[in-house]
Amino acid sequence: MKQKIVIKVEMTCDKCRSKAMALVAATVGVDSVALAGDSKDQVVVVGDGVDSVKLTSALRKKVGHAQLVQVGEVKKEEEKKKPAEAAAATAAVVEYTYPWHYYQYPSHAAPVYGYQQYYSGPDTWWM
Repeated sequence: MKQKIVIKVEMTCDKCRSKAMALVAATVGVDSVALAGDSKDQVVVVGDGVDSVKLTSALRKKVGHAQLVQVGEVKKEEEKKKPAEAAAATAAVVEYTYPWHYYQYPSHAAPVYGYQQYYSGPDTWWM
């Protein structure tokens, strides 16, 4: 049974956010982690067999003040939405090909001082 856990964490900077996300993602049983809320101060965890109390206390120790907001089952509609969103995301990926080539300068056997050897003037650059 998958469950959805929402934890409000006091995160003041991007470093705190990444630290909290890494800590939650490393927990056994976590399937997905997301940030929610207006100021991105809530961590939404979806997983199977995740202990919400231990996760909250670990966030308190490593990041800062954390409060368990909600624990509940994942609805079937959310599970059905994920494969459709994943298919739409993969369909939107466009592979770009580069038509130009990078110029590779010739290697030199002897040291060349300046560019006089390869540059003969502004009017003969195309020859």
